[in-house]
Amino acid sequence: MADMLNPNEGKKLEIKTEYGDFLRIPIKTKLVVSGDSLTDILDESVMPYIQSGDMVFISEKIVAISQGRCFDIDDIHPSPLAKLLCKFVYKSPYGIGLGSPWTMELAIREIGIPKILFAAFCSAVTKPFGKRGVFYNIVGTAGRAIDGPCDCTIPPYNHCAKLAPKDPDGVAKKLQEHCGCLVAVMDANDIGREVLGVSDPSLDIEMCKAIFADNPLGQNNQQTPIAIVRRVVSTAQN
Repeated sequence: MADMLNPNEGKKLEIKTEYGDFLRIPIKTKLVVSGDSLTDILDESVMPYIQSGDMVFISEKIVAISQGRCFDIDDIHPSPLAKLLCKFVYKSPYGIGLGSPWTMELAIREIGIPKILFAAFCSAVTKPFGKRGVFYNIVGTAGRAIDGPCDCTIPPYNHCAKLAPKDPDGVAKKLQEHCGCLVAVMDANDIGREVLGVSDPSLDIEMCKAIFADNPLGQNNQQTPIAIVRRVVSTAQN
């Protein structure tokens, strides 16, 4: 285990939170593709290092990829509506979100035209008053978790757009049943994080967000889409 205790470049293993101190041990995996079994990936890459009391935090991206919800942008044919609406979406340097015709097209297919148009209308009305994020608040998690091609993603997924994973709570529960650890499905980048699914209601959402405040995972050449999360127990004597 000692040889694994290395954070991704620019990150750190340990984080102090109001919920206590935690190690976030990044786990390198194979390149995940559509149809892969996440339980097999846990067996290969995670289970040899699990200790009692550990938690497993897994990137929503590999959940979606394993479910076949990631598509090469050459296979997505954006509608005129998608090409129009994407021009008005804020584009973050850490993820294109719905700011591309490909991701907007996926959002239209997944969420439906009426809700997308309503979100766009509300965003346009509130933007002059300095309100941002209205569009994403209305489309919800299904829209916020859609992402597109970017340089910070390992090939071939740097040329793909993906939907949010299906039933992330169910996925997390299945993985907990397999590995015996609490599991969280995380959507995290360098400017924010969201918990899409947890294996048990006892797993505190705000604690998960605090533990991943600096996003210790790496999905480019680091290829570490899973973290073992371990509470740091103080050895100080009273």
